[in-house]
Amino acid sequence: MSAGRNADVRELQIPLQHRSPSLAALSLAQRPWPSDPEAGFLPQHGGFWDHFIATPEPKYCCEACRLVLCNPRQTECGHRFCETCISEQLSKPNPVCPADMEPLFKDKIFRDVCCHREIMALRVYCRSEKNGCKEQMSLHQVMDHLNVCPYFEVPCPLGKCKEKMMRKDIPEHLSWKCKHRETTCEFCMHKMAMTELQKHKETVCPSFPVACPNHCTFPSILRSELTSHQHVCPKAHVTCSFIRFGCNFKGLNQDMRDHESSFASEHLRLMATRNTTLEAKMEDVKGELLERYKVLPGLSSRLSETESQYEEMRENNRQLEQKLTTMQNLMSSHSEKLLEMELELRSLRTIREEVETLRGTVESIRSRVATLEGGRGGAIPATHTLGSLETQLSRQDDMLSVHEIRLADMDLRFQVLETASFNGTLIWKIRDYKRRKQEAVASKTLSLYSQPFYTGYFGYKMCARVYLNGDGMGKGTHLSLFFVVMRGEYDALLLWPFKQKVTLMLMDQGPARKHLGDAFKPDPNSSSFRRPTAEMNIASGCPLFVAQTVLENGTYIKDDTIFIKVTVDTSDLPDP
Repeated sequence: MSAGRNADVRELQIPLQHRSPSLAALSLAQRPWPSDPEAGFLPQHGGFWDHFIATPEPKYCCEACRLVLCNPRQTECGHRFCETCISEQLSKPNPVCPADMEPLFKDKIFRDVCCHREIMALRVYCRSEKNGCKEQMSLHQVMDHLNVCPYFEVPCPLGKCKEKMMRKDIPEHLSWKCKHRETTCEFCMHKMAMTELQKHKETVCPSFPVACPNHCTFPSILRSELTSHQHVCPKAHVTCSFIRFGCNFKGLNQDMRDHESSFASEHLRLMATRNTTLEAKMEDVKGELLERYKVLPGLSSRLSETESQYEEMRENNRQLEQKLTTMQNLMSSHSEKLLEMELELRSLRTIREEVETLRGTVESIRSRVATLEGGRGGAIPATHTLGSLETQLSRQDDMLSVHEIRLADMDLRFQVLETASFNGTLIWKIRDYKRRKQEAVASKTLSLYSQPFYTGYFGYKMCARVYLNGDGMGKGTHLSLFFVVMRGEYDALLLWPFKQKVTLMLMDQGPARKHLGDAFKPDPNSSSFRRPTAEMNIASGCPLFVAQTVLENGTYIKDDTIFIKVTVDTSDLPDP
């Protein structure tokens, strides 16, 4: 804890020379404390502005703003900064500690919890000291005190009022001073804000007395009764009630009774004429309805025919969907069979190459034997010596062949390990695109396999397979891309079938970086994702991955090279 407290609790200030010039110039009354204590307990920038009872020790002061540390952070060189101050230092190019000019590194700056705890225990005066509050408390108790401090300035609780006052003055403000305080209309007893009272009386108060707009003999009328008064007001302007029948008389209310009595016969004549006109219109409407009624049976039959045709089309559509599903299943099974046959053909080609190699070796041996037999004109001991030399030579050749095979195998393993990825992501760089594409078109090399990659050091082993001239439905028009699960050394420890989400992507090498991609979740019933029994499972992926026109006319090929990315989701993958 701080050793700088005085026993007599005298008022002490942090010396101005220890503050930054721009912050030290502000007095206690000018310090930017917000009116909401919960929103502004921590300063927005720099350290604490509070009035400390005892001068804080230098170790509690920020090296940048020289105020008491707020959320202290300690650097590798041992100096302390406020959280906002160190963030400002780190935002500069080549940041250095202002205390000793040592370079600063974000990953070597840590939160000083012990210092924070000691600072929060320092004693301070209330932030409302300028208003008369004499309370003293530890820094971490400031917010609790401000929530109840009678001297703390708060806004009017009514919200619309923008005035601020000390908490103890709120009752007086709400009773007499606030323009938005609640009041009651003396006419209708309706409650409202003080600022709305006058407008309420002048416009909407139903019990407020108003003058007749016709300036009749009534002195005042309640606003709610004004409408009914218009019916009896002698000076109200009205129209004859027979206006809809053709009477155009307009006059004062007091003259309407004389008009109705003197023009009664004329009103009856107008009603009779209107009645005759309405009867003629009724006959016309009745005839039109009869004509339309005759058309209804034909429309009904057409509607029935349309409904039957719609049902027939729905049935045909359902059958077509079933046929399409069946064809898709057949194509999928045929595709798997073709892939199996291609794997078998590949193994047969390998065996054929081995046979040709063995045949060449046998022919070489035969020629050597014939040469040796031709030189047997010497003595028998020379023949035995030659035979033993041939035996030793054969052994040396065998040993050399074994070493060459082992060396080639080790070299292959080193190449795989150098390029292998163990985080579930493959970046496959394919060079000489044009030549490889021509070989695929000429059926010399239909597909290419990537180097293996893994979901972890002991995870699934996988690779990618690409057909540059397409495969299946995409042959000749698209680039086909597939995902292959391979047999790994730790398959016995893994969960099967393979269920991780796979994302296939063709990388855009242009500045737009509009990569083309597709993703799928493995089908657990497919043999492509079961535990491999051979070197690799049947590939699964996208025969129509990307059209060759899109690939070759965009920025996906650069320096005759393309990049393919395969990502396997390992977020929910359990440890083996």
